[in-house]
Amino acid sequence: MEDERGTTERVLTLLGLLQQRAVWTGPELGERLGVTPRTIRRDVERLRALGYPVQASNGVGGGYQLGPGHDMPPLLLDDEEAIATAVSLLAGAGSGEAALRALTKLDRVLPTRLRHEVSALSGSVVAFDGSRAPIDPDVLMTLARACRDEVEAAFEYPSSGSMPRRVEPYRLVASGRRWYLLAYDLDRDDWRTFRVDKMTEVSARSWRFRPREAPDAAAYVQENIASRVYRHQARFLVHAPAPVVRSQIPASAAVVRERGRSRCEVLSGAGDLDFLLMHVVVLGHAFEVIEPVELGERCRVLADRLLGAAGHLSHLAD
Repeated sequence: MEDERGTTERVLTLLGLLQQRAVWTGPELGERLGVTPRTIRRDVERLRALGYPVQASNGVGGGYQLGPGHDMPPLLLDDEEAIATAVSLLAGAGSGEAALRALTKLDRVLPTRLRHEVSALSGSVVAFDGSRAPIDPDVLMTLARACRDEVEAAFEYPSSGSMPRRVEPYRLVASGRRWYLLAYDLDRDDWRTFRVDKMTEVSARSWRFRPREAPDAAAYVQENIASRVYRHQARFLVHAPAPVVRSQIPASAAVVRERGRSRCEVLSGAGDLDFLLMHVVVLGHAFEVIEPVELGERCRVLADRLLGAAGHLSHLAD
């Protein structure tokens, strides 16, 4: 067992050396590790078997070097590199789900002794442009772990009064400046979307849950924040391709669905019907109101008002 453990440690050290410098000769590696060039050759083969593309070349300037591979093998990070990576991912978590996924994977293997230092350093990272909603990285990681480990979560939320929300967390979804949690609300017996920056007293509970059949997280959250939370919801048939319209409307403001190659359906919400109409008009495409019925009447009222304004200008020109 001692020999096996020693071999493993030596191979990991060899990998660390290959990551530090572009090229090493066999004798240099042997001297650093205290073994023969023959042992180095065997250890290189072990690394290759693990998926690390170690390349070897002969002659002047030749030696061993770590090349790019088609698959991503396990990374070897020392303490400083692990801390720097985690802090960078925490700082970039507001930019999208990829950073959070990578951070969650790193969190699984990050030694406990490094967690406090990562947390302390992440608190010193700020965005000067104010482009992100302020969020506690510990809250984000607590929810990410709960999603990963399939355990219940609890938190205080503004619409809950004095009662904490108990949920089965499924996915964290990034949208623009904010993070949202898609979860099954155990007290309301339904799916809900929560803004992470509004949560307080967030904790992961010890109760595990069996995953339910969940809606598509990104689509559900987008539709919820674009329309369901508003007093009025409306659907329009826009005479323009969906990709064109998506480029004109933020994802947090409307859901755009394809309806053939040259048309799309736009679902959006607002507190005022006229506000909805204004935003669809300024897109610059012909459109039709699908619902609600009263929105069609608002179209007529606004059309008469605009025609009256145009008639007044014509009268002045005469």
